[in-house]
Amino acid sequence: MATAYKILGQVATATLGATTEGTLYTSTSVESVVSSLVICNQAASSATYRIAVQPSADAGSSATAKHFIVYGATVAASDTTVLTVGLTLAAGDRIRVFGSSATLSFSAYGSQIS
Repeated sequence: MATAYKILGQVATATLGATTEGTLYTSTSVESVVSSLVICNQAASSATYRIAVQPSADAGSSATAKHFIVYGATVAASDTTVLTVGLTLAAGDRIRVFGSSATLSFSAYGSQIS
């Protein structure tokens, strides 16, 4: 099995729309391990965010209560939060994000195993 270390996904809430849930990363036809999630706030005021991990069986809908691993956490003004998580994803599983402001960006770093 080969392992490729990479940036798995990056998205800004300005692209999604503030207060709109969107997909940060969908595991492709291989398994993935997400080692770090980074949330960056580029504004002069704090903002809140949510992160959900959704299995492929639930991928046709928005995240529900059972999917959230972070809900309503705050990232301070002009600051960054780094989460070391070690999430394991099967093919088709996805990470969904939500920001209270259009000033947040989300990045996922990890590896794909084929």
